[in-house]
Amino acid sequence: MKGIILAGGTGSRLYPMTKVISKQLMPIYDKPMIYYSLAILMLAKVREILVITTAQDQNAFQDLLKDGSQWGIHIQYMVQMRPEGIAQALILGQDFIKNDSVALILGDNIFYGHSMSAILSQAASIADKGAVVFGYWVKDPEQYGVIKFNNEGDVVDIIEKPVNPPSSYAVTGLYFYDSTASEKSKQLKPSARGELEITDLNKLYLNQKKLFVHKLGRGVAWLDTGTPESLLKASNFIQVIEERQGLKIACLEEIAYKLNYISYAQFENLAVHYSKSSYGNYLCSLLKVNMNQ
Repeated sequence: MKGIILAGGTGSRLYPMTKVISKQLMPIYDKPMIYYSLAILMLAKVREILVITTAQDQNAFQDLLKDGSQWGIHIQYMVQMRPEGIAQALILGQDFIKNDSVALILGDNIFYGHSMSAILSQAASIADKGAVVFGYWVKDPEQYGVIKFNNEGDVVDIIEKPVNPPSSYAVTGLYFYDSTASEKSKQLKPSARGELEITDLNKLYLNQKKLFVHKLGRGVAWLDTGTPESLLKASNFIQVIEERQGLKIACLEEIAYKLNYISYAQFENLAVHYSKSSYGNYLCSLLKVNMNQ
């Protein structure tokens, strides 16, 4: 399975903060936003990842993430010249995906929960059968693509930003697709706002009875960080959990070591590199305990 992080766009809802820096490079408490989406792909056991950015931001992402080998993964980069919809990422990444299934995640989405690793593994295991999306209960579903269920609980439609939402389940910014996703995306017609809508792609799979919806329960948090308010709330959320537990969320070095992507010596070198920060102090503390606990 391949992975794509869509980290393009102008981030205009965060102006002036994002006038000279990508939204996905903004901090969420103690680490860059893109760390959280990259962590999700790593937890899904994806090791080949394409990061799609704007032309002006690509160098900054490369300086931050490099080629990924420090975490035992491989990262490539591609420029999205114009933001023309989420589904466009699958067209841009077609040569990268080739004949594999693919996990696509938006660079401004954060997922957290004890069961996430199992959820991701299950989704990855069935992705070659069609598409897997995740439904999350929200209080303002009219702001999202919303899932419509029939009386038997089967998914019958996905409606983009409905005036009268048929349910409170919104589709999150994490999607798993089979190898036909790029070709299907080419069949889409731009919406009224000139974009290739991911909802339309998901409905193609639904019409073929190949769309699987996983409802994320109360034990999972899904955070969208597209506004100043949501950006602050996400940082506060991460801070509270990390300080309460003493464990880091989306610590890429820790994930890489626990997945045996890097050796103890490699992990130690990374810890020393960050040793003057609180993030580095956390890595150093892990060297003193059994990290497989």
